[in-house]
Amino acid sequence: MGIINAVMAPHPPIIIPGVGRGEEKKIQATTDAYYEAAGFVAESRPDTIVIISPHSVIYADWFHISPGAGGRGSFAAFGDATSISVDYDEEFVRELADLARGNSFPAGTEGERSPEIDHGALVPLYFLGNAYGGAKLPPVVRIGLSGLSLAEHYRLGMIIKEVAETLGRRVSVVASGDLSHYLTRSGPYGYRKEGPQYDRQIMDIMGKGDFGSLLKMNESFCSAAGECGHRSFTMMAGCFDGVAVRARRLSYEGPFGVGYGVCIFEPGDPDPGRRYLDALRPQRPAADEEDPYVRLARLTVETYVKTGKKISPPANLPGEMTKNRAGVFVTLHLYGRLRGCIGTTEPTTPSIAHEIIQNGVSSCSRDPRFMPVREDELPLLEYSVDVLGKPEDISSPYELDVKRYGVIVSCGYRRGLLLPDLEGVDTVEEQISIAMKKAGIYPGERDKIRLQRFEVVRHV
Repeated sequence: MGIINAVMAPHPPIIIPGVGRGEEKKIQATTDAYYEAAGFVAESRPDTIVIISPHSVIYADWFHISPGAGGRGSFAAFGDATSISVDYDEEFVRELADLARGNSFPAGTEGERSPEIDHGALVPLYFLGNAYGGAKLPPVVRIGLSGLSLAEHYRLGMIIKEVAETLGRRVSVVASGDLSHYLTRSGPYGYRKEGPQYDRQIMDIMGKGDFGSLLKMNESFCSAAGECGHRSFTMMAGCFDGVAVRARRLSYEGPFGVGYGVCIFEPGDPDPGRRYLDALRPQRPAADEEDPYVRLARLTVETYVKTGKKISPPANLPGEMTKNRAGVFVTLHLYGRLRGCIGTTEPTTPSIAHEIIQNGVSSCSRDPRFMPVREDELPLLEYSVDVLGKPEDISSPYELDVKRYGVIVSCGYRRGLLLPDLEGVDTVEEQISIAMKKAGIYPGERDKIRLQRFEVVRHV
């Protein structure tokens, strides 16, 4: 079989009568929609229920799948003794972890911090329990989110879909997640204009089943909106990759300053136009049209990731790359997000070509912010190479321009650099502050810093 349906649902503990003690009536539309959505799942008689929760353990670069024969949790932290126990689908979990491992995808049962079921899963389980009338629920698979890109969450959804089809399981997916936490000034988190904007957009997207738009939403905007469910929804969307979707919006409200949306989804016929990751693949120029700096960076990374070996400069490089020396930064992006960036402010090798090779290897394997690049990521990477001009001392921030100049901030032996014309860095003050932070220079040391600027030639 495979994925038979899915639900997008929030997880406010206050919706549980023993927690809300009457306050849950203020979100009656959400409660009613939740009962309808849970009934929708129960009536379809799934073999397995996959629950995606933002409140399970989260790692920056790993998706945790709950291990073991089962789990238990309660609302005790919210003043209610109600507890819920479920069996886990161990075969499904094993196949999911094995398939992820076989694809070098960062997901598995390792990394459990607590076996207790989190409230992001407990709230939907409460309503599902009611829909089953006290009968035992089908086995559950509980999956957390990660700090990886939206595209990687979508990919895990695709892997879930493959496992469901391989095992012949009838699988329902529950994507647990609240919307913006910044809807009203009187709410517990306050107000940001991005909050209502996000909720309008996401309810339109989910109400139509327009899952490709989930991947296109700016992650900085999502963060500013204070949402917690976007990655859950995106993983769920991956479970419907390549098929049409019948979507129905059941409710939306936000009386407590947090958005709660409920939608239900069913798969339709195959639809190749809904393979959304294909649209995110970089469109590379023909080999003879590719910038030679970028081509060398790509050849360096691909060779090192596949073989562990560092290349030598090819014989057909332009003279400027083999005769000149300069500091170089090699930057990698995956699905629009930074995947690695290492560079040198001044030349440390015999030529620009050698500098690109040295820093290309470091960018894909030694950037401390990221795990090494995987071989399956190579076709998806986008490259840029920045060749730095000689740094010059400046006496004032007024001599900087974030679009034209990079900045080097020094204080004693501490030194931080930021390239020019970076997305999200719009002012000189931001540029200096980020460079100071990278160097470990504290704001109170601002009057002691030394400023330098430099220009770059960017190759993309």
